[in-house]
Amino acid sequence: MGVVREVNFFDYCVVMADPTIREILSLEPHGPDTFVGTGPSYPWGGLYGGQIVAQAAMAAARTVEPPLALHSLHAYFIRLGNTAEPIRFEVDRLRNGRSFATRSVVVRQAVGAILNLSASFHVPEEATSVQTETMPSVRAPESLATDSWSTLFDRSSLPTAIATGRVGAWVRLKEDLGEEAILQACALAYLSDDLPTEAVFARHPDRPDSVDPYDLFWSASLDHAIWFHRPVVANTWHLHDFSCRGLLQNRGLATGNIFDDQGLHIATVAQEVLIRKRK
Repeated sequence: MGVVREVNFFDYCVVMADPTIREILSLEPHGPDTFVGTGPSYPWGGLYGGQIVAQAAMAAARTVEPPLALHSLHAYFIRLGNTAEPIRFEVDRLRNGRSFATRSVVVRQAVGAILNLSASFHVPEEATSVQTETMPSVRAPESLATDSWSTLFDRSSLPTAIATGRVGAWVRLKEDLGEEAILQACALAYLSDDLPTEAVFARHPDRPDSVDPYDLFWSASLDHAIWFHRPVVANTWHLHDFSCRGLLQNRGLATGNIFDDQGLHIATVAQEVLIRKRK
């Protein structure tokens, strides 16, 4: 599983002194198609799901050559990671085609596999571009209070829901990653795991508005998928717009669109979240 939050992590806002994204994504070779990384400590314990996804995507990218670019990834969280241990990323080269390449990554620690990720890479093609998703009309990030739990990025959550079970936040990385496209994409993967659970909480019928949901519920990310539609500049503001699509058998599905500050649809994200009432 991904992030398991046993504390009210909002109480820890802006107290984490994280390494930079470059440092997090700087994986060390450890044999053929195998890499090792580490993760910082997080207030809720264990590793942050977005971090493991981003690192696994980077490990996959280390086995392909330009002009192939990351266009989608699908990950399953298996176990909670341990910040005190190194993280091992084992890449399997499933396919090398002329237009597409496919990679599988198993992420391991001493307990066993903690994440399984598939990533697809595509040679960019000149073709017609059609955008059907529209960014909602919301307040600008400069007019909102910041509520980030990390020194890595700024986050300004919308004070009210966009609609029932639909939440939004402006998010931007603090670090300028330059023109390296894979770094930018992996940074967005890191950031994309921050809001899906909030959308599921917002739709839960047993959540009083006056009570913090983390006081009522135990939660964990089960899986995570991203489709990258356009190039990313992660240190500019992006609106993360997530909706809960349903809540059945304690599993809530959230899907979301990520827009840049000009309203361009940058990525689509889906995540299933396990939520249980605390006893």
